[in-house]
Amino acid sequence: MKLLRYGPFGAEKPALLAEDGTIRDLSSIIADISSQTLRDETLAHVRAVDPASLPAVSPGRIGACVGNIGKFICVGLNYVDHARETGKAPPEEPILFMKATTAVVGPNDDIEIPRGSTKADWEVELGVVIGKRAKYVPEDKALDHVAGYCVVNDVSERAFQSERGGQWTKGKSHDTFGPIGPYLVTRDEVTDPQKLSLWLDVDGVRRQTGTTGNMIFPVAFLVSYISQFMTLEPGDIIATGTPPGVGMGIRPEPLFLKPGQVIALGIEGLGQQRQQTIAARD
Repeated sequence: MKLLRYGPFGAEKPALLAEDGTIRDLSSIIADISSQTLRDETLAHVRAVDPASLPAVSPGRIGACVGNIGKFICVGLNYVDHARETGKAPPEEPILFMKATTAVVGPNDDIEIPRGSTKADWEVELGVVIGKRAKYVPEDKALDHVAGYCVVNDVSERAFQSERGGQWTKGKSHDTFGPIGPYLVTRDEVTDPQKLSLWLDVDGVRRQTGTTGNMIFPVAFLVSYISQFMTLEPGDIIATGTPPGVGMGIRPEPLFLKPGQVIALGIEGLGQQRQQTIAARD
């Protein structure tokens, strides 16, 4: 299934994308697409509903595909070529950091360029949405704890991230730096999360092209690994790293985002995003 949320920011309603391309409201079936509804049994209940029996809607704004996110966990330098373009050695263990959940927005919402920003950057990533509590999960059981997958743009401010001291979180967490969606695609529709192509364009120029098959640490390993350090709960999201082609890696001169640009990105089978960059609001 392809599940989504639509409507004004903070008041989104649950929906699904039917096979005929119509969007069907799920409000009579579930309250939201969030921690309470991402368990296998609830998803099975939704899957059993005939989409034609649900109201068709013209959604207008598409919101983040998961609501009330508990943790937004990110994996750094998880593609060899991306690590090299940043001048760093590929990690021996996953690099983990957190993105503030206040950064989460819809897939087509504007992206703010923060005040004082000099190095705002883009990162297309495969997002993993947890559906079942995971603690000390073995790798061969890890994908059983996944509800589905989505597109993530892990927007970053590199100067805040690497030149202002401390950890990466401050460069990853500005409002709007976490577009997710348009859909949460349930795991039964993703045969192998390590066989998905990714891409990202800035102002119509292709900047990133990759495949999840080039991850250093694949999805199952990441879910298992992270569960050794913290309990993963339904509705948590893991952004699994980005392929090469980010702005900081462009040569001879890096290229960074400014207000007035357009970012488009997508992942095979998971949909596409499109954002405009604007100056930060108050």
